[in-house]
Amino acid sequence: MRNVILIVFLLCTAATIAQDETSKLKWLTNLEQAQKIAKKKKQPILMYMTGSDWCAPCKMLKEDFFESDEFFTRSKDMVLVMIDRPRRVDILSEKQLAYNKEVIAKYNKENTFPKILILNSNGKEKAKISGYSSLRDTSNHFAFLDKNTK
Repeated sequence: MRNVILIVFLLCTAATIAQDETSKLKWLTNLEQAQKIAKKKKQPILMYMTGSDWCAPCKMLKEDFFESDEFFTRSKDMVLVMIDRPRRVDILSEKQLAYNKEVIAKYNKENTFPKILILNSNGKEKAKISGYSSLRDTSNHFAFLDKNTK
């Protein structure tokens, strides 16, 4: 019986550690900083625009796509930038919110959320994808990465 309990404990611990790894994505919040890193590493920039506290599709996409092991693995070949536009004023500093609004005004004139853009190291847009289906199918988003990050 002890062996069974020990095995179950070890399996649960391993699953928790694997899940913690995917939550350790290195999201930047400044596009200019991301551009410097992208130039140095010769990698594309993935910019994710979200309404973290009000946008239901954003929350689902975060859970299904960004928190997946597959995305975690692929993220090592990109510089990640998250631009959040929350409704609650206590989530971001006033300075960060003002910066995010400027970036959104430049790259998301349609004001659609969620939105993912692939940029080169100079900030030039190469590709974009908007929205997320309530069917929670991430295949379009992974196909988008395959097509635009190689």
